[in-house]
Parts: sequence; structure tokens; C-alpha cells
Amino acid sequence: MGAWDLLLSGLVILLGLCGVLFPGMPGSWLVWAGVLWWALKDQQPLAWAVLVGATVVLLLSQAVRWSLPSRRLRADDATRRVTAYAGAGAFLGFVLVPVLGAIPGFLGGIYLAERIRLGRHGEAMAALRTAMRSGGTGVLTELFACLLITGAWLGAVLAG
Repeated sequence: MGAWDLLLSGLVILLGLCGVLFPGMPGSWLVWAGVLWWALKDQQPLAWAVLVGATVVLLLSQAVRWSLPSRRLRADDATRRVTAYAGAGAFLGFVLVPVLGAIPGFLGGIYLAERIRLGRHGEAMAALRTAMRSGGTGVLTELFACLLITGAWLGAVLAG
């Protein structure tokens, strides 16, 4: 597989990771499409195993999201800021504490954004609970699945 194809696959996966955080953008499907493109170009068993695993993880995360109560987030500046902090926290958590660190990182990002905005611990915790009830759980589910897929893809690229 050429370097340009690998770079473009990585960019599509990165765009998908960012797309998970924006409503209306098919982020998880972009991550899957990037892995599909890579697997079609790199005809090795490891690539196909990563693609099959990515498909299973993506379908499971969609099933979990559909089973959650449907709630919509408001599209205001505070929501965008909280989403940016949550996404950055999930990414840092995923890197610092491999795989499972994404969950406390996501929650910590929301808490930090609300603590900065509100100033008090109790109010920030109440805002964190409200954010998770009003759609944060679905976003966390999809983002965690996409981070798992990205980690598997990156590991396979570095191994192969």
C-alpha cells in the first residue's frame, strides 16, 4: 500500500472521529469507510480481520445507541464548547490510559468545561449529569467505538 493511500485513509478516519462530535455528520461511518478503503488497498489477512472487527464494533455501538432513550442536544455555543472539551478529554484519556481511559477522559472533559463555566464543583457535577442524560451517553458510546476501531487500525498499520 502506498504512503498516499495510507495518509488518505488516516485522514478519513480522523475526519470521522471529529464527525462523531458534530451532530448530523456520519462520523462512525466515515471511520468505517477509512478502514474499508485501507483493507481494500492492503490485501492482507490482518487488514481484513481489522475490517471485520470494526464492522462488529460499529454495529454493536449502533445497537446500544438505538436502545438508549432518544434525546437531542441543543446547538448553542456552550454545547459546542462542552463537546470540544469532551472529545479532547476522551482522546487524551484513550492515549494516556489505553482504551479504557476514553470514558473518564470524556467525563472529565465535560466536568472541566462546566467547572470553568459555572465555577463550583457541585454545579459542575449537576451539569455533567444533565449533559450525560441529554445525549452525552450516546455520543460517548459512538466515540468510544470509533476510538477502538482507530486504535485497532493504527496498531495493524504499525504492525504490518
